[in-house]
Amino acid sequence: MKLAVAGKGGVGKTTIAGTLARLFAREGERVIAVDADPAMNLKFALGIMRNPEPISELKDLIFTRTAADTGMGVFKLNPKVDDILAQFGALGPDGVTLLVMGTIEKGGTGCTCPENAFLRALLRHVLFKESTVILDMEAGIEHLGRGTARGVDLMLTVVEPGMRSVETVARIKTLGEDIGITRFAAVVNKVTSADVAHRIETILVEMGIPVLGIVPHDPALIQADLEGKAPLDVGGVAVERIKALKEKITALS
Repeated sequence: MKLAVAGKGGVGKTTIAGTLARLFAREGERVIAVDADPAMNLKFALGIMRNPEPISELKDLIFTRTAADTGMGVFKLNPKVDDILAQFGALGPDGVTLLVMGTIEKGGTGCTCPENAFLRALLRHVLFKESTVILDMEAGIEHLGRGTARGVDLMLTVVEPGMRSVETVARIKTLGEDIGITRFAAVVNKVTSADVAHRIETILVEMGIPVLGIVPHDPALIQADLEGKAPLDVGGVAVERIKALKEKITALS
């Protein structure tokens, strides 16, 4: 399963992505968890104390591999990346390997630069070579392109009660469709009212996005954050719902 998890900042997508990654790994699968969000917080959801070096910060390596150090103003779009995961991935609980993409400083719109070319080549390699990949994306899904999107089996959007979150999901769906993603689903998170959850679900279904799970607001997640622990290591009703979500995702594959 190649799963991209996206949503508005603060909706809990990183918690869900990290917990899903470990749940898949507990079934004996080799899981690569890719942090493609500029906040780079996936480590907390996985239970890893320190991030490995973000790939975007490997400037010398990127410029050498893309041949951008020649000063000719051109660079390779398909640099060598097959050794990057082994060198810069961090092994975490349940055997999950964390890869942190990092951020790219860019001016104007878009970025055709060696760093972006390298990150996309790396992401494309991971998606096509590994069997189980969980991507924690930013709302703009910046690291995905038409080439990499073909490797994504499902875009899971995380929605909290509120129209701003729903509007972000609409944008994600449009962006995803533009680059070739065909399967979308949602999980409604931080729910405090069954009535509100039903209203949000109705809107999402009308948008063509089926809802695979409803996760309630759970103080246990706040406690896990305060204690510096991964949600899965603390448990609670939210984690149990994410476990049920994982089963539904598995059934889709």
